[in-house]
Amino acid sequence: MIVKRLIVGPFNRVEGDLEVTLDVADGTVRAAYVNSPMYRGFEQILQGKMPADALVFVPRICGICSVAQSAAAAQALGGAMGVTPPANGRLAANLLLAAENLADHFSHFYLFFMPDFARAAYCGRPWFADAEQRFRALTGSAVGPALPARAAFMHLMGLLAGKWPHTLAMQPGGSSRPLQASEKIRLYRLLREFRRFLEDTLFGDRLEAVAAIDSVAALEHWAAARAPHASDFRRFLGIAHDLDLARFGRGGDCFISYGNYPQDAGRMFPAGVWDGSLRLLDTDDIREDVSHAWYAQAEGPQHPAQGATVPLADKTGAYSWCKAPRWAGRVVETGALARQVVAGQPLVRDLLASGGANVMSRVVARLIEIARVLPAMEAWTEQLRPGEPYCVVGEMPREAEGEGLVEAARGALGHWLSVRRGRIHSYQIVAPTTWNFSPRDAQGTPGALEQALVGAPVGDGEEAPLAVQHIVRSFDPCMVCTVH
Repeated sequence: MIVKRLIVGPFNRVEGDLEVTLDVADGTVRAAYVNSPMYRGFEQILQGKMPADALVFVPRICGICSVAQSAAAAQALGGAMGVTPPANGRLAANLLLAAENLADHFSHFYLFFMPDFARAAYCGRPWFADAEQRFRALTGSAVGPALPARAAFMHLMGLLAGKWPHTLAMQPGGSSRPLQASEKIRLYRLLREFRRFLEDTLFGDRLEAVAAIDSVAALEHWAAARAPHASDFRRFLGIAHDLDLARFGRGGDCFISYGNYPQDAGRMFPAGVWDGSLRLLDTDDIREDVSHAWYAQAEGPQHPAQGATVPLADKTGAYSWCKAPRWAGRVVETGALARQVVAGQPLVRDLLASGGANVMSRVVARLIEIARVLPAMEAWTEQLRPGEPYCVVGEMPREAEGEGLVEAARGALGHWLSVRRGRIHSYQIVAPTTWNFSPRDAQGTPGALEQALVGAPVGDGEEAPLAVQHIVRSFDPCMVCTVH
């Protein structure tokens, strides 16, 4: 068997730098090595700073998921201070994070994922002419209405936070931007306008009806009842069926979610681990391995609260700046698919039962999440009480520990803070793409994407295989969040 080594990268339409090395034999990927080649250094920058400075620095880790970073930092600081936001502060934080997450899902579908089906390589497919006209990058007919719809939706960031990205409205004790009664009405109007675009264009159906699809058979029935061009979701399902996208990108089928959107009791999406059955999540079981990352080797995998970031660029055997987080020693996948399976969404559970995590199930889970979360945002807006407190003030002890766990669009985001003598002693961050794009660990076990790429077809002469690109994009990588 002749093994050919193929290096794919950099990827266009990916936030940050990414390089994937593939070992290819007999037309399929036999092994994959994922490299995050850009070192950031945020964990080192934060050392010695005043704890509140984290709220200024960490949003700048990324421009497209800065609210998620703010939310994790505020939660870590709030835990260290022992403060709990009032109801309005909790609702405002939910709305901010949900807006960013839905905007990311929306952008991923229209701007990052679907344009790949407008490539000339698919010109012989029966759906190609429509896909090219609809989803061609920058010039497709979907871009014209989709971008203004997203921009109008994001106006709610101005109402809730003053600006986006890099807002400072999220605080340990809640939100520093209280809404007036008239602003609450404007906020609700923005949500209704975005709902109209989703129902008319993306889904061609009411959000509640899409969210209620409860099995693969029901999804097939829903698609069969509609014309191929009835909506962009219907277009995707037709393409996914023709290309059999459910065959590509299956990983280890173990998923982690920190849970999202606190309610009066519990969270809208609960925390947990799913590997065929639901398991309780104990964050003490998280460890980071640096065996194949360009960092000084510790005695063994370390919990983030005890971890360190000591770059070692010439380390033998390393091939990425990304550490290798593991849960109870296992490789886990995170993201909308993980959130929905842990939350028990019936369609997503059935998709996993029939084909595991794959390109199709990841995309469907994102779209189902949009349909579930926007109505919740409308309900949260109704629950806001203008005139009542949005934030409480606390004091940071000179010695403290804090943990901030949220769900960004791409999955589990954790911040671990240690304060000594009133200053940040340690600040460690594990981002969603750190989980999904990790390198091998000390046992040689590949990370989630590395596993998912094995078996991908590579055609003769393909230097950037289409199947590989679909698999990579199905994870919606944010590489600037990966390394700190």
